Amino acid sequence: MLSLDAPELYYLANFRKALDWLDTHHRDLMDDVERAFVLDFSQLPLPSQALLVRLVMRKGVHFRVSKLRYAEIGEIPSAAAPLLELGWLIDCAALCFDELGALLLKDELAAHFASDLPAGNLKKSELLEHLRQLHLEPRSLADWCPHLDERLLSLAIGPLCDRLRLMFFGNLAQDWSEFVLADLGIFRYEQVPITPGSRGFRNRQDVDDYLHLRACRDAFEAGMAVTEVLQQLGDFASDSAHIRERHQRLLLQLAQHLERAGELESALTLYRDSRAVGSRQRQIRVLERLGQDAEALVLAEQVLNAPHNAEEAQLAERARTRLHKRLGLAPAAKAAKLIEDRLDLRLPRAASVELAVAMHLAEPGAPVHYVENTLICGLFGLLCWEAIFAPLPGAFFHPFHTGPVDLHRADFHARRSELFAACLARLDDGSYVEAMRRTHAEKFGIQSPFVFWDLLDNECLEQALACLPPAHLAAWFRRLLADIRENRAGMPDLIQFWPAEGRYRMIEVKGPGDRLQDNQKRWLAFCAEHGMPVSVCYVEWAE
Repeated sequence: MLSLDAPELYYLANFRKALDWLDTHHRDLMDDVERAFVLDFSQLPLPSQALLVRLVMRKGVHFRVSKLRYAEIGEIPSAAAPLLELGWLIDCAALCFDELGALLLKDELAAHFASDLPAGNLKKSELLEHLRQLHLEPRSLADWCPHLDERLLSLAIGPLCDRLRLMFFGNLAQDWSEFVLADLGIFRYEQVPITPGSRGFRNRQDVDDYLHLRACRDAFEAGMAVTEVLQQLGDFASDSAHIRERHQRLLLQLAQHLERAGELESALTLYRDSRAVGSRQRQIRVLERLGQDAEALVLAEQVLNAPHNAEEAQLAERARTRLHKRLGLAPAAKAAKLIEDRLDLRLPRAASVELAVAMHLAEPGAPVHYVENTLICGLFGLLCWEAIFAPLPGAFFHPFHTGPVDLHRADFHARRSELFAACLARLDDGSYVEAMRRTHAEKFGIQSPFVFWDLLDNECLEQALACLPPAHLAAWFRRLLADIRENRAGMPDLIQFWPAEGRYRMIEVKGPGDRLQDNQKRWLAFCAEHGMPVSVCYVEWAE
């Protein structure tokens, strides 16, 4: 007798956990059809429940019965019968030719469409390309291949299950495999208390708006013209900050497509409609391309007076310099020139230029680690773990979050300002050392948006604590908090420690022909401003 406790039904047990969670926390977000699904699913025979979950977790919606073999389910037609009766599966779906091509093997295609094919041994992709032009009308599998002794099952409730998955995870990037990975211990997650006010969507309209934006984005990525996407999008409006941000990013993406296509006026209009970070700097570039330099200069000055981030300010400053020159105005004040502590090396050719430099510079008592963006971020994550994983409303709403949902939103720091202040205060009283050690020991291996455990072992942590001044840690951490999305990248590749002397230096490595990127320049300028030792190492390969 099949039991839900059977180990081979782990996937079904997890799916039922998710449905129970939804019924407890999100019942008010569901409509009558979705509530009925939750109830009816629990009353199905276990083999039918298991088959439906197996199909929901597989890729696609059409499945050949002969290809479905699950020992714990047994006979597929018997398990499918209640699902067919409910209409959750159908066995007569109309298939377009591409769907048929995905189901059939090359030899099956050649056999069933032999009269339509040219002579020669064609690849399957070539068969499909040739036949696609001849067969445009959707048909059932039986009509496509009357001599194929095969039954087809098609998932009819895919959209409903996707909506439930969206309600549970708050996004469509995660899927039900999260349960499996957690059960197997592959991923471990911080257990943040979930309160009734902690969930991804406040009401049904938020869910509908999210799915509408997702459908518009999918249509665009599938090749739909921007004008048609905008028509499908309509007069979109939402009072959810998260969904408004997704809307603004979609407008930015559409505008960038128009700009690349040379449709500058249309692109400019869309950029003006989008308030996404990056839209103003694109407006400046488009205005320059349209020859509207005076208007571009006005916008550049506005950006410099109130930039969204350091990148926007850097690009606006360059634009102002160009525009002053073209408009015949007095040169704008220039930013201070970046002065590099330059190191030139000639090394034997290696697969990784960073590791080649690390091996060359390392010496007894002065190890070199290849850390790039991981060390400073990791130390920040250790010190500020409590603030990052604070159970604020809307930050965590299921057990599989690697970090707070609002991590990259403008108010992330402001919502937790007191918590972060308390964490950073440990740098002043010296308690940060034990705090980081304790977090490293207690949380090791738990998913984090900042800590990469494989690159921050005990040895590296202890060397960092011995060599990095708390004032430098405080400066780095405050810069991260100012703009997490932007400032968590661009940090130097290597760090060298002298534990016995309590000092360090960072090294940005540039291979032959490589040059500093803008975000790297900003980090180097920041380090120079705060007296942090950083070198830029330029490598040439020795013949």
